[in-house]
Amino acid sequence: MMSEQQTQQGWQEDVLGQAAQWKSDGIDVALATVVTTWGSSPRPVGSQLAVDGTGKMVGSVSGGCIEGAVVMEALKAIEDGEPRLLDFGVSHEQAWEVGLACGGKVQVFVEKLA
Repeated sequence: MMSEQQTQQGWQEDVLGQAAQWKSDGIDVALATVVTTWGSSPRPVGSQLAVDGTGKMVGSVSGGCIEGAVVMEALKAIEDGEPRLLDFGVSHEQAWEVGLACGGKVQVFVEKLA
């Protein structure tokens, strides 16, 4: 049985491998990477999501809750070539109001691959 770290490592290699394949096929690609987390965060620092110019994606930076916004920003990064640092967060008070145990914060860096 593989450890969680080995599973995470293999999953990340698939993201980077697919991004490399898209690039070698002449398809524009952006890569989103979790760079900071605080409190409750569905994915650890280093988690990645690759997005191609048509919106296809592989990997995950959030497990769903912010993925759509990250994909939209990745598509913008492909268009304009500008990197972005995205901030997402929920305070402990806001979390309690919607039935979550605690709040959290995640920062995601998005860049077009050259």
